[in-house]
Amino acid sequence: MDYQTSKFIAENLVYLFSAPCIITFLLFAWDKHLAYYQRTRVPEAVLLLLSLLFGAFGGLCAMIFFQHKTRKPAFFITVPLLAIVQIAAIVLFKLYLQK
Repeated sequence: MDYQTSKFIAENLVYLFSAPCIITFLLFAWDKHLAYYQRTRVPEAVLLLLSLLFGAFGGLCAMIFFQHKTRKPAFFITVPLLAIVQIAAIVLFKLYLQK
């Protein structure tokens, strides 16, 4: 990877990874809204998949903010672990690009 490309990625890394987090946060919020009104819900697999695809921090924030999916082990174990791994991966990638 050349210098200009790595510099561009390093400078815009926050923006690249914030989009999936925002989408995941909003989908968790929408699912909570649907649950409140007893409507057809967003499948749990979709919420977990979005968390896996670099949206775990947004999912974790939504779980805390809306108190949603906090009793299900698939969520209260998986989403925080994914968030830790993803944040570590972002930090390591940023350090790698700065070399």
